[in-house]
Amino acid sequence: MKIREGGMPVEEMWESFFDPAFILKELGFNNDCSKVVDFGCGYGTFSVPVARIIRGVVYAFDIEEEMIAECERRATEAEVSNLVCQQRDFVLDGTGLLDNTIDYAMLFNILHAEHPLTILREAHRILRPQGKIVVIHWNYDPTTPRGPSMDIRPRPEQCQEWIKSAGFELVRPHIDLPPYHYGMVGQKPHA
Repeated sequence: MKIREGGMPVEEMWESFFDPAFILKELGFNNDCSKVVDFGCGYGTFSVPVARIIRGVVYAFDIEEEMIAECERRATEAEVSNLVCQQRDFVLDGTGLLDNTIDYAMLFNILHAEHPLTILREAHRILRPQGKIVVIHWNYDPTTPRGPSMDIRPRPEQCQEWIKSAGFELVRPHIDLPPYHYGMVGQKPHA
């Protein structure tokens, strides 16, 4: 299932919207992480840098074949060997990963999907107890240079409610990620 208004701009434009190193540091990524999932990896903007940080494996999923090819190309170029890219409709089919096995799930600019709770529940299923879900999204501001239309763009409060509804505890409910994004971190409670 394609994400509504999910088309990616050209790579150079997309890359200009983020400082991945800053964002990943703010969200708590470090070399203690052993398994990470990127839901909707796109060009690999975050998948490749995370793979450089952690000691384990990054699973990068996207429905678009060309995005998977680009993510793989960037991983090869960066000499990253711990990134597994897979074309998959994780909204309809899930990730195919085992229950309770993942340390971090990344949901970046994706919760404007038609079924955000489906994605969040899949993240909950695969995360180990005390595993973290990290979310970023476009500020709820019509002047951002990109992002979904305002009628489907989630406010931070909506993302927080979805995260809690999917069974997570909010451990960092709001993180400013200038110039265009906000983030938050949830944690799967002990079983």
